[in-house]
Amino acid sequence: MEKPVLRFLTLLLLSSALASAAARSTGPPAVHDVAGKPLRRGAKYYILPVIRGRGGGLTLAGRNRTCPLNVAQEGLEVANGLPLTFRPVNPKETAVRLSTDLNVELAAATICVQSTLWKLGDVDEATGRRYVATGGVAGRPGPATLSNWFKIEEEGRDYKLVFCPSVCRFCKVVCGDVGVFYEDGRRWLGLSEVPFPVLFKKARA
Repeated sequence: MEKPVLRFLTLLLLSSALASAAARSTGPPAVHDVAGKPLRRGAKYYILPVIRGRGGGLTLAGRNRTCPLNVAQEGLEVANGLPLTFRPVNPKETAVRLSTDLNVELAAATICVQSTLWKLGDVDEATGRRYVATGGVAGRPGPATLSNWFKIEEEGRDYKLVFCPSVCRFCKVVCGDVGVFYEDGRRWLGLSEVPFPVLFKKARA
């Protein structure tokens, strides 16, 4: 009697593994870097513009010369900016996938006490815009961290960054593309009607 039971358990485990693999294969596709390799959780990448001649990579700057700092784009095309890391909402997920909630964090040290993890700021009274700032909290998906989650979506053959978190099903969310504004001699990231086509370049460890 032991052998039939053992065969049954083996088949059961095999079926479960196949079902799990099938579920993973039907999930959102992975995002790829310029070398064609999937983006990995925790690895460092540069976010660069697809369209040449419109600035370089991303960096930090103070819009009002105070903390928290905002996410800005380098003015020079040759500048890669600061590397970033991505953390999918699922802590067990190692790949960075399309249309999936992510924490985005700049790998940099600053004089500000806050983290360098991205969050979408409130509406600026002077400009009426919402800018990408830092000081977000990693993980803890839910209403309290709603502003800390971004996604990567396809933009034609390229990629774009969007703010449209789905970590809170009953929360009212204003979704939008992350674009670039040119103000006071600098390029700032924030919600825009015009997306910012980007590519991802692996940074050296």
